[in-house]
Amino acid sequence: MLLILPPSETKRDGGLEGSSLDLGALGFPALTPQRESALAALHALSQSVERSTAALKLGTTQRFEVERNRALLASPVMAAVDRYTGVIYDALDAGTLSAAARAFAGRHLAIGSALFGLLRAHDPIPAYRLSHDSRLPGLGLGKLWRAGVSAELEQRSGLVLDLRSEAYAHLGRAPAESLYLRVLSQGPDGRRTALSHFNKHAKGEFTRRVLEAGVVHADAAGLIDWASSNHIRLEFGAPGELDLIV
Repeated sequence: MLLILPPSETKRDGGLEGSSLDLGALGFPALTPQRESALAALHALSQSVERSTAALKLGTTQRFEVERNRALLASPVMAAVDRYTGVIYDALDAGTLSAAARAFAGRHLAIGSALFGLLRAHDPIPAYRLSHDSRLPGLGLGKLWRAGVSAELEQRSGLVLDLRSEAYAHLGRAPAESLYLRVLSQGPDGRRTALSHFNKHAKGEFTRRVLEAGVVHADAAGLIDWASSNHIRLEFGAPGELDLIV
């Protein structure tokens, strides 16, 4: 079983003192050549504040992101699931997971990334800024990642649940038999509508509950049964999708 989360634009500072990025320590090692290409292009871009702010779509108060990118090869690292912040990761609150849940995350949680392609929850990474729609000089992110990330995910057996946004899923599709999690609200009239901001919060909370339960679900039916017994409204939706009703 594998849950795939999107990354976050925002990252936590800091990391293990004296540490730095080691590509050999990251999961999905077949992606190492693409990671090297992305890092080299981002490092080259970071030499120019003007080009970086345009390519990364940064505002005037975000110039510090350029400095982050310029120093990322020497910056301290921490687990990816702790590095990312924002709505999903605030709701997941990985720092307060039990030891068993964190271990379960290490085996069953992956995170999409514009810079690293695909990460394990515990992969040690530095703070950086690169989004799915960033423009690296001479390097298209879709072309860079699509085949490699898709190939890595194709090797997964069992249930694969994709919680990424469409934009990050475009950087590497999950297998055809995987399921995409859609978050919906249901009004008094029974009509269901997709959520925007709260969608992320619901995904973070759902992921936390799956990790804390520590149950490997062989298929979607098993996951739905578990959800029902834990007062979580999870149902089959459109073909290839599960609906989380909040």
